[in-house]
Amino acid sequence: MPSHVYRVTKYDPADRDERGHYHGPEDVVSDHGAVEAAYLKAVAAFAADTGVDHLVVREPEVSSLVHFGAEPAGEDFGLDALFPSGRGGFHDGARVPLDVGLGLVRVMLRDGGAWCRLEVEDTFAVHVGWDQYVYVGSDRACEQALARTRALGLFPERLAASPYAFGAGDGQEERGVQRPADDAFWADVRQAVAAGRAGILEEMYLEGASRWHHLTGDSVDPVRAGLAPRARLAVWPPLSTDVEAVLSALPADGLVEGVWQCEDGLVHSAVAHEEVFPELAARMSGARAAALLSVYADERVPVCTAVMPDQDGVLRARWRI
Repeated sequence: MPSHVYRVTKYDPADRDERGHYHGPEDVVSDHGAVEAAYLKAVAAFAADTGVDHLVVREPEVSSLVHFGAEPAGEDFGLDALFPSGRGGFHDGARVPLDVGLGLVRVMLRDGGAWCRLEVEDTFAVHVGWDQYVYVGSDRACEQALARTRALGLFPERLAASPYAFGAGDGQEERGVQRPADDAFWADVRQAVAAGRAGILEEMYLEGASRWHHLTGDSVDPVRAGLAPRARLAVWPPLSTDVEAVLSALPADGLVEGVWQCEDGLVHSAVAHEEVFPELAARMSGARAAALLSVYADERVPVCTAVMPDQDGVLRARWRI
């Protein structure tokens, strides 16, 4: 994280108690108007002071089974208006113009289901937290931006670090180095497929969003060619053609992920709880093959995992499986 970090909010420090909790009149949701625009102008001022005209998307995510945002998740999370390819352009490492970055800040301020870190390595960072808290980091003091932010009616406060910096107490840096999905990895995948130990691949192209691919000896290379930049990959055993037996193994309660292949060859998945197990079973009943996977980390053990490197072969993705 850059050395100068500021918490930028609409909350007057005079309305905080001795523990820093805010008790003033401001709401915790965006006004979709003048105050939201002030946030965007403030971020733009910090970017101008730092001398950056682009931002890089890091660790992007979207709501999956549960959405905790203050507002309903929008259609495609508001990404269609920012990326011509929708979610396809929203990936780890995507370099976006500043105006698109500000659009992403707006999406996050509206708490509609999409989130990411926006950074320029060691130079600049924007992290949007809960309740309209924005954290801006720069390698410069940004005195003009601070004055501009105050003039906009917002309150910049100096901090030691952003609580949303990667690895800031979330254990992400303690999980070890993730294997790159290089030629050696794909050779292992082909061998596992040939031996009958692997049959489907989970492509986690965003946190909270996955695509599934059927693996055969002939499909491994085409699947590899179509994967999203920096996607996390998990290889799983083949699906069972005894779909009735799979459905009979649905637990009495809890969460489970159903994975199934339709007659057209496409693989689908859905996470469900016991109240909607009948609906899940109905969707899976006509499948060609299926499986049930645990959603709990200590029980969810794929054949192997990896993360897609960049085109030059370097693994720059920071997230881990």
